[in-house]
Amino acid sequence: MSTRRRYRGNLRAAILDWAGTTVDHGSLAPVRVLVDLFRRRGLKITTEEARLDMGLLKKDHIASILRIGRVKSMWIERVGKPPSESDVELLFEEFVPLQLQCLVEYSGLIGGVPEAVEAMRARGMKIGSTTGYTRQMLNVLLENAASQGYVPDSAVCPDDAGAGRPFPWMCYQNAIQLNVYPMEAFVKVGDTVADIEEGLNAGAWAVGVVRTGNEIGMTERDFFALAGAKQRALIDAGRERLRAAGAHYVIDSLDEIQPVLDAIDERLARGEKP
Repeated sequence: MSTRRRYRGNLRAAILDWAGTTVDHGSLAPVRVLVDLFRRRGLKITTEEARLDMGLLKKDHIASILRIGRVKSMWIERVGKPPSESDVELLFEEFVPLQLQCLVEYSGLIGGVPEAVEAMRARGMKIGSTTGYTRQMLNVLLENAASQGYVPDSAVCPDDAGAGRPFPWMCYQNAIQLNVYPMEAFVKVGDTVADIEEGLNAGAWAVGVVRTGNEIGMTERDFFALAGAKQRALIDAGRERLRAAGAHYVIDSLDEIQPVLDAIDERLARGEKP
């Protein structure tokens, strides 16, 4: 018989995504590089196709694009055979330097992030992070984020954990590095379906972010240049997709996280789990 007690404390840590959640409003860097990567091979993919599986380890993301029926057909027409694992490896090798070249341009902090992080720390929470980027790419983001006032207590990439999203390993590695337990004391925050799946698979609370991330895919200026009705339609559609993925809560941007944390703390106090 298990002697484990039900956890009835407060949230103790947040695991934040990078592009589209804390930096790079609209998660533009990976999309632009992926579109350019395939263009160099004579294949025109759309931004919608590039965004379909955003949040995955970038090699896995490339493989998922090649599985899209239209893209696979274009590849076969151009190359003469279906894409193989070696093709994915070659594309990923080409992707890495292209992504590194543009990361600095797209590493600006999203408005309100430093303040939201400090408010979480004031609650006694530690700050972890996960990403679909490689360690080399993540180090670029860490350096640039630090210069802008954001330094997470832990930063984990798929290289560190053996696999990326939707597996929970990066969340578990954060738990180890932050020395925080149990997993229901964590909230995982991100802008993609893969982020939500990662958090749920880890046994954490999952919070989706809509306006600043992949679901809308626009700079802050471009989004707020839209008519109000169009803004609301995009937000509503993005919220629905992240809720359908299983998100416990969905917010527009990280600076709206505090009421959600209050609500989760109340649920934990009642003995609820994610």
